[in-house]
Amino acid sequence: MNIYKKSSKTTICAVLIGIAVNVGLALIMYISKVPLYLDTIGTIVVSMVAGFFPGVLTAVFSSVLCALFNPFSVYYSVIAVLIAFFSVLFRKKYKDSKKRVLYGLLLALIFAVISGGLGALIQILLLGQPQFDSIKATADLIFSSGGPDPLLSFFFLNIALNFVDKAISLGAAYLLIHFIPKEKRELLNIFGWKQKPRSDEELREFSKNAGRKNGFSTLQTRMSLILMIIAVAMTIVMATTFIQVYRTSERREAIESAKGAANLVGSMLDLESIPLFERNGRNQKGYDETYEMLMSIKESIRSIKYLYVFTVTEEGTRYLFDMEADNEGNLSAYEPGTLVPFENAVKPYVSDLLKGKEVGPVESNDIWGRVVMIYHPVEDKDGNTVCYVGADVSVVALSEDVRDYLLRTILIFSGFFILVMAFGLFNTKYYLVHPINSMADCAGDFEFDTTSGSSLRENVKKIRDIGIETGDEIEILYRTLCRMTEDTADQVSDIRHHTKQVEEMQSGLIITMADMVESRDSDTGFHVQKTAEYVRIILNGLKGKGYYSDKMTEKYMEDVVMSAPLHDIGKINIPDAVLNKPGRLTKEEFEIMKRHTTEGKKILEKAINSVKGGTYLREALSMAAYHHERYDGKGYPEGLSGTVIPLSARIMAVADVFDALTSKRIYKPSMTYEEAMQIITEGSGTQFDPKCVEVFVESEEAVRKVLRKYQDKE
Repeated sequence: MNIYKKSSKTTICAVLIGIAVNVGLALIMYISKVPLYLDTIGTIVVSMVAGFFPGVLTAVFSSVLCALFNPFSVYYSVIAVLIAFFSVLFRKKYKDSKKRVLYGLLLALIFAVISGGLGALIQILLLGQPQFDSIKATADLIFSSGGPDPLLSFFFLNIALNFVDKAISLGAAYLLIHFIPKEKRELLNIFGWKQKPRSDEELREFSKNAGRKNGFSTLQTRMSLILMIIAVAMTIVMATTFIQVYRTSERREAIESAKGAANLVGSMLDLESIPLFERNGRNQKGYDETYEMLMSIKESIRSIKYLYVFTVTEEGTRYLFDMEADNEGNLSAYEPGTLVPFENAVKPYVSDLLKGKEVGPVESNDIWGRVVMIYHPVEDKDGNTVCYVGADVSVVALSEDVRDYLLRTILIFSGFFILVMAFGLFNTKYYLVHPINSMADCAGDFEFDTTSGSSLRENVKKIRDIGIETGDEIEILYRTLCRMTEDTADQVSDIRHHTKQVEEMQSGLIITMADMVESRDSDTGFHVQKTAEYVRIILNGLKGKGYYSDKMTEKYMEDVVMSAPLHDIGKINIPDAVLNKPGRLTKEEFEIMKRHTTEGKKILEKAINSVKGGTYLREALSMAAYHHERYDGKGYPEGLSGTVIPLSARIMAVADVFDALTSKRIYKPSMTYEEAMQIITEGSGTQFDPKCVEVFVESEEAVRKVLRKYQDKE
């Protein structure tokens, strides 16, 4: 079975087991009336071994299932999600045996503050008091004993109880993780990957590099932002829609309740007693009984704020019954028979009231607050309106209901919204972000090295090892990239082969040209070979010391060594009589000999103009033209000084003179290593570049090795 599919099945089983553990323990705690929950053990375990999305999945569905026996638990889903989040943050810490207890206590404290503080706030907002009577009684007892007020006591008490709950949960979670087989933990740890998993260090390094190159706008950041905007927009739209629907429905229901109450009151009134109640008020027999009956109707219908009976005159409304009391239970100021002028909101309907028509709903906002009024006419058997029953529904009460409804909706759906976001981010991360990042990372590191076949094969293997298996367009792109890199590697390998052939041809031509010169100069014997090796020694010494670091690239060094044999190419245009004279040259002859530098320059300039891309010949030109220049400016042919002299020529100057001193000539014997090196040292800063002399003197073993090698051949 594919390891990724096996990981998915293992994770699904872990989530189901985690949900079962959460729900089972929560049910036991609920039945036993213990003020603990133990409903997050499975969430902690799954989050720590499988990651955030499986943890959120376990948390949300555990809360939903717990609602079957404890309806209030569904409001805690957001708390369970936060516990999953912090469990993931601490998932690596529990492996540290030395600090496991410390991290566990810290995490338990974080869980306690989150679940205890938020849980207490949710209970107060929804219930107005603690969910458990035992906790409420304890908070009241603390207050009565001189502690903080009951509400604050409840918050601290709830956090303390949750600390105990979460400490037990964490201990149980650590124990369960310890007993999970290693191979199962490894499968859970790679859940979601559709390619070769990348280590945390690799992910951090790539994230850092991506941020440095592109700012904060990485693909994952943008996708997270998009999902967050969608989730917030959906929440706002859904909440707004729910509120409008709920308010319309509740308003309609409240008005219908008010109409029903008015009809009910009208049907229960003794119409023959209405004139007597209006004239005698409370002193009329049967008034109190009727009042109590009407009050009971009002109290039985929650949405009604005011319920009253009145008659209508042109001057206003005359109250017969007013079922309203203040907080102390005192009766309303409107005593029977009180005439009250029409309210502003009612004035447009006075003519309808005088005609005995039903009025309402009418919205009013006066000293009695914002209410919707229903005026229902009570008619006698002849169809004459005897009185009106008024029922007022409080708009404020409706708003409070809306806030309560909105709060409950947000709490219920918050966990699901986070679950949806987590699912979106999960898919984006493993089906899009990681595959694209991995391909970009490998493509960016792909080395088109024409000198090493192994590096090309390593690059192709690196891309192949990603192993993306998303089963969509990303996988198609990956396979196309693999084919492209393999084809490119083959092409580069061919180029490398042809390049090597060209380089070998160039080297052969250089040696051939150098041999042509050497064959005319009967006194040089292995001069070009030895100077080339001395040049390499000086170059390595300069690089090792860090001198001229801006120049000491691998290509530069190879170009200088490869073209070193051409430094005396100009001698091909020097007459044999001067070139091979067995003694000291006259002044005129020396002037002719000096021309080999300018002749060499001319020859190599023509070669450079003929050979495109022959950059190594530029260093050959520099050495051929300027290897007889002196550091103090007293050399030839142009009298250059210091670093104005090309570096390759300054290097060749040391190598050329040293070989001339240690080689036997017709007109002189060879010097010893010590004698020659003494002269080279004395010329430091005058004839030679001091840094070139320094590294050459320090390379005694390598120099002696070259001397011994060619002494045996001469």
